[in-house]
Amino acid sequence: MHIELSKAFAQQWHNKDPFIEAENLQGEVFRALEARKTLRFSLSDMGHEKSYFIKIHRGVGWFEIIENLLRLRLPVLGAKNEYLAIKKLEALHIDTMHIAGYALKGKNPARQQSFIITEDLINTISLEDFCADWPQTPPKFRLKQSLISKLAHISSTMHENGINHRDFYICHFLLEKSLLEKNQDQEQLDYESLKVSLIDLHRAQIRQHTPQRWIVKDIASLYFSAMNIGMTQRDFYRFMKGYHHCSLRDCLTLHGDFWQKVELQGRKLWRRKQRKGDAI
Repeated sequence: MHIELSKAFAQQWHNKDPFIEAENLQGEVFRALEARKTLRFSLSDMGHEKSYFIKIHRGVGWFEIIENLLRLRLPVLGAKNEYLAIKKLEALHIDTMHIAGYALKGKNPARQQSFIITEDLINTISLEDFCADWPQTPPKFRLKQSLISKLAHISSTMHENGINHRDFYICHFLLEKSLLEKNQDQEQLDYESLKVSLIDLHRAQIRQHTPQRWIVKDIASLYFSAMNIGMTQRDFYRFMKGYHHCSLRDCLTLHGDFWQKVELQGRKLWRRKQRKGDAI
């Protein structure tokens, strides 16, 4: 058994079973399945209410494990995946969620129980929502340039250090709004000052080196999810240069095959969305 709790939860749950306490939490349910549940709740800490998210995993069962293995996929068994991914991103100085609690018990992979509690990232907005009206109301050049550079930096840092996300869409990037509120003219913004947190890491994979096919899938997913927000060819070129840390000429000559694969995969996702008529 492995248990980590912040001071607030350690005090609230002193001499109590954290797994029972986690199951008894009440709040806004975002997902409720037999094997897992996602909930937003509040906890009083030093007289102040603070908002958190908890993801509870109750064991995926042998059927799901075998099904994933037959499809040559590693099954996600519980909260450990997200816990390790957050720790890795923190070590790389990539903004992400803050862990307030984590627990894991059981050796049987099909029945393993776990949960992870993260602080609610308040005063943030997903890039999907933030950029939704860009086709009708284009952003200031400096802001768009800074956001593109920020996402390129996050993507390259992640992939260069053995992490791939597997749900790498703009909806999983949360932009902190306070800096925008302080700099309403947006002329003082740069990618280093923007705080953009990467979330929803439960399917992330961590290796010594990230295989190219998983990098292509990540970048293609990002490309696909940005197709409807008024991005220009020049914007995509800016991302490419930031991702590879080189000139556009070198991007096209040294990494041309990679970007062709990204575009083909992104277009494939787009066609699939059109067939299904919903988001992927």
